[in-house]
Amino acid sequence: MRAAYTEELGPPEVIRYGELPVPQPGPTDVVVEVTATAVNHVDTFVRSGAWRTPLAFPFVVGRDLVGTVAEAGPGAPGFRPGDRVWCNSMGHDGRQGAAAERVVVPADRLYRLPDGVDPVEAVALAHPAATAYLALFTHGRLRAGETVLVAGAAGNVGSALVVMAAQAGARVVATSRAEDADYCRALGAAEVIDYRDPEAVYPGGVDVYVDTSGRNDLSSAVELLAKRGRVVVMAGLRTRPVLPVGPLYLKDCSVTGFAISQATTSELADAAAAINRLTASGLLRPRAVEVLPLSEAAEAHRRVEAGEVRGKLVLRAP
Repeated sequence: MRAAYTEELGPPEVIRYGELPVPQPGPTDVVVEVTATAVNHVDTFVRSGAWRTPLAFPFVVGRDLVGTVAEAGPGAPGFRPGDRVWCNSMGHDGRQGAAAERVVVPADRLYRLPDGVDPVEAVALAHPAATAYLALFTHGRLRAGETVLVAGAAGNVGSALVVMAAQAGARVVATSRAEDADYCRALGAAEVIDYRDPEAVYPGGVDVYVDTSGRNDLSSAVELLAKRGRVVVMAGLRTRPVLPVGPLYLKDCSVTGFAISQATTSELADAAAAINRLTASGLLRPRAVEVLPLSEAAEAHRRVEAGEVRGKLVLRAP
């Protein structure tokens, strides 16, 4: 079985592409023949050691996959050979990753791919769309009629945030570059602000503030919050912002941090159900996808770390 794997932590160059033994499933596992896998920033954190998590070498990189069921264990009801499926939580906490020809996936981390959904588009959405769902609803507790400000709304996670919030009945204020304003409005944003404009006026009374850029300017965010507003922190591994404690507690506000890798299987399943509904209806699609062969995993990691990717990088299995 060919796979992209490492035998040590380190830079992108530690990723090898070659033969590994075919993984053996347990009774509650499903063997998936991989069609494609995506490359995320969190994959680079795990590979480099910036995010320490249990792993065994040789370690197959990657968390997301779309593929076809090859075999299902007796404790994995509901899956049959030939089913099209997807997953977004491999390569962490002792689980081998997704960048291989075959991957053993626990049945409770595997979801059916809706009919008519392109597998490359689906795997491009697997991580950012689930991140967006958890940010808005699990941690941000967004409700219909509230206002959410999405900073970085034209990106992978940001665009999913706009679609999901608008479809949930929230008023969406998006920040982006001016050239992305029409795109954000098409996704469902009621108002778009050019974050580079020094004269831009940001609305107050925001119920949920989500910054996908990782800048984490908490002073500005808390200033914009309504009473009992929530800031959701989800990016910026090395940021150390100032927390404006006075305004935060005087308005009964909160700052909540979350990482998708900590999500429970039930939380991920809730996100997957919402993603399937939106992709099946055509409301949720990636803006731009570049496809490389699985053998180019090291180069893909290098480009993600260097900030050279616009949209999403997907690796197609041979």
